[in-house]
Amino acid sequence: MRFQNQGVLVTGAASGIGRQLAIALAEEGARLAIADIDKAALEATAADIRKRDGEAHPFVLDVVKPDAVRDFIAGAEAVLERLDVLANCAGVREISPLLDLSFEDWQRTMSINVTGSFLPSQAFARRLIALGKTGRIVNIASTLGLVATPERVAYVTSKHAVVGLTKALAMELAPRGIRVNAVAPGVIRTPMTERYFQDADVARKIQELHAMGRSGETHEVTNAMMFLASEESSFTTGAVLTVDGGWTLGKKMT
Repeated sequence: MRFQNQGVLVTGAASGIGRQLAIALAEEGARLAIADIDKAALEATAADIRKRDGEAHPFVLDVVKPDAVRDFIAGAEAVLERLDVLANCAGVREISPLLDLSFEDWQRTMSINVTGSFLPSQAFARRLIALGKTGRIVNIASTLGLVATPERVAYVTSKHAVVGLTKALAMELAPRGIRVNAVAPGVIRTPMTERYFQDADVARKIQELHAMGRSGETHEVTNAMMFLASEESSFTTGAVLTVDGGWTLGKKMT
């Protein structure tokens, strides 16, 4: 198994891609420290992993608070006894025309999506370097970190920032043996996007965005994240792997 006995940290593990990733990592032998602000849903993820004979230690965490993030890294190290991988999966989105977007929504989106990836990465890297260890960090960007769409100004901006953060961290940490990569998913069916699929017209439009004619599933993103988190990608850093069914290939002429 690719992650046998490795210490793996996953933020945003209460639902969606983060939850699916945590479960998949456990099935590959990882020992997990999982974090989220939603205590009940986080504990449900941990319980699900344990039912499958996996190991998962839940930590209630607000990823935008530096002290809390440092405590999470320290707590994870204490229970796992080693640190190998960090997956930053915490994130939110906003849907609002530019002229109607509140400062509070802008700030919340930027804070969770960008600062919420920066702080855990910084704390994780600091601890690895102090221990003289190598490791891997995987972030979740988006196709909207590569292109733009209307009425998502905060989300688009934040995900472009995650792409930049990934590249900057990768350059600075490469000499220390710490690899940093990201995935850029298209529209993935998760609790956050489920309402799109309840409207047949919207669901059809989503399918048409993707060259493959369908939306994605969480396991298709987590498979890519696990590749980047494993030694299978040992010569890969600073990469942004699109998992988008061809959304960013171009526009159809007809």
